[in-house]
Amino acid sequence: MTAPVVAVLDYGSGNVHSAVKALVAAGADARLTSDRGLVQDAAGLVVPGVGAFSAVMGALSAIRGDEMIERRLSGGLPVLGICVGMQVLFEHGVERGVDTEGLGEWPGAVTELDAPVLPHMGWNTVQAGEGSALFEGIEDERFYFVHSYGAQHWSLEPMRPFRAPVLTWCDYGAPFLAAVENGPLSATQFHPEKSGAAGIRLLGNWISTLPQAG
Repeated sequence: MTAPVVAVLDYGSGNVHSAVKALVAAGADARLTSDRGLVQDAAGLVVPGVGAFSAVMGALSAIRGDEMIERRLSGGLPVLGICVGMQVLFEHGVERGVDTEGLGEWPGAVTELDAPVLPHMGWNTVQAGEGSALFEGIEDERFYFVHSYGAQHWSLEPMRPFRAPVLTWCDYGAPFLAAVENGPLSATQFHPEKSGAAGIRLLGNWISTLPQAG
């Protein structure tokens, strides 16, 4: 069985090589690329992200990554966002008083976590949403987080006949979204590529849902 091709969007974000290695370990033919054709034709697209919301949005826009993501989603093709790659999927992010427009795939804002110590750094458990494909078999595992901001509310109402989004929450001072599964679009606030065997398993679960996966 041929491994499905997964494009890892190369727009200058850090930590991309560890994401590529983790995807390969999980069973994908992972390729770091900004080629529009490969991004469109791949079975899956991973959008990594570290650093500031505004910097990630600027770098994505510079290579027209926002258009690539939208084009895939409009065709129902799978996309997985990681860390700030999840955050930019929301309407906007507010960091240190700077309000930056996001990709707007989901309503709402990414804001500073309400916690006594920031960043939230280290291992934490999550409350996997009912029927989650990402967390199948790893519902009780811990995952690695490093962030000071997150989506702390969810306001998208399910629309029939589409399946309601599967929401996975984590608690650090207050609840925030650890992962979202919404049709072809999925995302994790934590880093699967830094989460050991559980992270590899999660990526494998996502890969198993891709069109070219057997």
